[in-house]
Amino acid sequence: MNQPTPAIVAQGAVRRLPRVALLLFCIAYVLPGFLGRVPWKSADMTAFGYMAELARGATQWFSPQIMGFPPEGDALLPYWLGAWAMQLAPAWIAPDFAARIPYVLLLTLTLFAVWYGTYYLARSPEAQPVAFAFGGEALPPDYARAMADGGLLAFIACLGLAQLSHETTPALAQLCFTALSFYAFAVLPYKSAAPAFCGVLGLTGLALSGAPTLAVLFGTGSAMIHLLDRSSEPDAMRRKALEAGGIALLTLLVALLSAWLNLWRWRIELPEASWTEWQSLGRLLLWFTWPAWPLVLWTLWRWRHQLIRGGAPSRHLALPLWFAGISVAATLTTASADRSLLLALPALATLAAFALPTLGRSVAALIDWFTLIFFSGCAFTIWVIWIAMQTGVPRQPAANVARLAPGFEPSFSFAPFLIAIAATLAWAWLVKWRVGRHRAAIWKSLVLPAGGAALCWLLLMTLWLPLLDFARSYAPLVRRTMVIMQHQPRCVEALGLSRGQIAAFQFHGRLVIRPMDSNNNCPWLIVDKDALTMLRAGIDPSQWTFHSSMRHPSDRNEDLLVYKRTAPPGS
Repeated sequence: MNQPTPAIVAQGAVRRLPRVALLLFCIAYVLPGFLGRVPWKSADMTAFGYMAELARGATQWFSPQIMGFPPEGDALLPYWLGAWAMQLAPAWIAPDFAARIPYVLLLTLTLFAVWYGTYYLARSPEAQPVAFAFGGEALPPDYARAMADGGLLAFIACLGLAQLSHETTPALAQLCFTALSFYAFAVLPYKSAAPAFCGVLGLTGLALSGAPTLAVLFGTGSAMIHLLDRSSEPDAMRRKALEAGGIALLTLLVALLSAWLNLWRWRIELPEASWTEWQSLGRLLLWFTWPAWPLVLWTLWRWRHQLIRGGAPSRHLALPLWFAGISVAATLTTASADRSLLLALPALATLAAFALPTLGRSVAALIDWFTLIFFSGCAFTIWVIWIAMQTGVPRQPAANVARLAPGFEPSFSFAPFLIAIAATLAWAWLVKWRVGRHRAAIWKSLVLPAGGAALCWLLLMTLWLPLLDFARSYAPLVRRTMVIMQHQPRCVEALGLSRGQIAAFQFHGRLVIRPMDSNNNCPWLIVDKDALTMLRAGIDPSQWTFHSSMRHPSDRNEDLLVYKRTAPPGS
């Protein structure tokens, strides 16, 4: 006999995850990565450069530029948010930290949107568990709450979320507005004001963040799913048609706004028909979405009857499948594959949550043991390498750090050390708690994956933060340049520098960077090694003398050449 739903859940299995614990867990995941670090290369530094130019009025708000270079994408709103925060922040707040404040809020809003989006999809009639003959099945609100807890844990557990969600780039803004749009269309059968506001904010913000095509596709598909939803009562068909028409109208207005602001760009780049290219994309899909993707496959298998029954898939499966499918398609057809795949994580986490009420004990135990071994091993490695950096023992990890980051001077900070100790002890307590209590809770299988991901991210952002700042920022390269120049020049000419490099010299070195031109009369010239052909064609040997070359201490492909002016222009 086929059950109407594969979920067989008793009321005892939907016990509540303590709200205080969940809130503290989210705070512990969100704040590390935004606090105490410098902008990283290259997308993080580049985005901050555009924000700084807007904040000081050096470029136009609707066409931001750095030394004449527009952004590689067509995002506007992410740069506006950072610039507004820098303008409103008091003088004692560092500009780079001020620019991160709205992004802390964006990530927090994303977590809320994922939780509530999963909650309202789990309230769908076809998502409910089987009704028992003598009662005792999970009540709809409690079941939906437990599923939402699982969806949020699955979202945080995704390995690809950690770094990209803590950078001040358009990718995080796109993630937030995608999650808001997902929430708006998930809650539409139950409320009116909240989905209307979040739908407008989500689709408009997504378009202004450089993804108007995705905004239009998300809106169009969601309108069709809402119109074809078979879970609604027959007398609600007129209301449903009006709501679907409203989504379509909003999508049209977003498309017109994008056209008015000239945000439409052809960016489709089909992957090369080579094994290496497809292998790279396959690895990205596997590790970036882990551990959500195995659970998603399990969901599609166990809920397969809801995918094909009645001519249209159930809403709680169709909506996240549409969002995930569009994002994965963008991953395969755009240059920035990882940042496109980031937008699939809210929907994939929701689909992963619907696997939880169908998992057997053996599968749940396998997830727990694999997670325990994997993240405990990662945390142990982080601690061993940190101890090696501080003491030189073990010798091999210390030698590896010295080889990969030559010139790095390790330092000890008591506060990050205490935080790392507390996080490690919390992980040990969580493992003990997982095997000893709340065995029946359906979200139990995602506690260790989410906790392990948060633990490793927090350890990296405390114990390894000085090393990461040294290796992943332009600050060491800029400091070496300033030592060569010996004093603060009035301006520096540049040739072939990337947007991130220009922004780094402006921020870390407080240099006035100008393009190489005979009328600038700057005493120094910085040239990227890849621009040597341009240099030989445009430089006057009688005016410039090669002074020295510099290499980023942790990047062998980042070499800069420094020239000193020997004669004024026209002499």
